[in-house]
Amino acid sequence: MTSGPRLTRYWFSPVGPLIVPAVPVEAGQRAELIHTVTTADTATAMRSGDVEVLATPRLLAWCEEATMAAVAGHLDDDQTSVGMRVSFDHLAPSIVGAEVLTGAELEKVEGRRLTFVVWAQASGVDTAAGRIIRIVVDRERFLDRA
Repeated sequence: MTSGPRLTRYWFSPVGPLIVPAVPVEAGQRAELIHTVTTADTATAMRSGDVEVLATPRLLAWCEEATMAAVAGHLDDDQTSVGMRVSFDHLAPSIVGAEVLTGAELEKVEGRRLTFVVWAQASGVDTAAGRIIRIVVDRERFLDRA
């Protein structure tokens, strides 16, 4: 997908220099998605609680989907990104039938590490906020190690 030479950064670790291939993404890339809460998305259905409101694991998954959408088409065909770290606050409940806007913006690129700011809103109310860190990997090599 990219044209021109691939740049490389050299980072140092306790065991010596690491060669980190540059990734073809830039800070500022973003995506927003809209989902409608169904009974399958509730805490009761997902067994993460006993109330009929949007489950935190589902909301987090929707935010991760937004991170993937933010870089879709920008990684090489043999690359993907995988989740590494999540810091996430679920701030307000959303009932069945609510439309939830989730979003992600690529805040920082450090070698293969992508840091996203994520958020969610329903009816103009902030329902979630956080950061998700993903690592760009070679798809085939990653699956070989699984």
